[in-house]
Amino acid sequence: MPLLTIHHKTEYRYAHPVAFGEHRVMLRPRDGHDLRMLNGRLDITPEPASLRWIHDVFGNSVAIATFDERARKLTFVSTATIEHLPSDEFALTADDKAYFYPFLYDAEELPDLQEFIRPQYGDPDGELAAWARGFLDPQGRTPTFNILSGMTLGIRKQFAYRKRYEHGTQHPLDTLQTKSGTCRDFALFMIEALRRLGIAARFVSGYLFIHGDREHNYVGGGSTHAWVQVYLPAAGWIEFDPTNGIIGSKDLIRVAVARDPRQAVPLHGTYMGSADAFLGMDVSINVVSAGDDAALAEKV
Repeated sequence: MPLLTIHHKTEYRYAHPVAFGEHRVMLRPRDGHDLRMLNGRLDITPEPASLRWIHDVFGNSVAIATFDERARKLTFVSTATIEHLPSDEFALTADDKAYFYPFLYDAEELPDLQEFIRPQYGDPDGELAAWARGFLDPQGRTPTFNILSGMTLGIRKQFAYRKRYEHGTQHPLDTLQTKSGTCRDFALFMIEALRRLGIAARFVSGYLFIHGDREHNYVGGGSTHAWVQVYLPAAGWIEFDPTNGIIGSKDLIRVAVARDPRQAVPLHGTYMGSADAFLGMDVSINVVSAGDDAALAEKV
């Protein structure tokens, strides 16, 4: 049984005690047929005056914390153990309606997919649309898998991963022009490219499991990760990680899905005090297998 444990700690530091507004915490892995939450714990210091759990509009688990106490540090520690059964790469047959592009979505599903098909970011000169069309066969119909895998592997090979410390996700045109970005930038870029082809795509936030042998040469570990889900008739929502060239959910641990990255921020909140009171934030994330978990606990 493939068991993984996620240790996630975020600590905010302040120059003097400050008051805290509401904080929304989106760190709980999202259950599915390939992922099952076995146990989890969320510890917050100082202790919140109230803590309640809700499901947002996309069905993600969100903890909402409010505070009465002032403090110089605010710490969130999430620990979750999951059973991870990654799905194999999807396979379509020539009889499936989505085997070739273009294809049509079912009339009953289309209304629910519209917001994942409609582009959300501007492309005034058609640069992003032109990049997306570059994966189509000019001689005729293109196998849909070729488009999806081509984009996933193309971004992995042609774009440079770099950490950014600015808040938010950069515009897809900036990602295209600089050929660089974070995992969140690459995910949004691929989503917007697919939407310009009329393919339903959504943003996924979660964690990346990096094997001890490092043979996969992944980037984006040690922090939250982001990738793409694409909806295909007869196949459903399929995972694609353009940062690492992963097709399917292998080594990807979902926490949240959303139409836009701004709806899947892992931790968001406010404090009451002067701007210079904030000293910084430290984030520590470890995703370990069941065998490595005991060793990690001993080190801690």
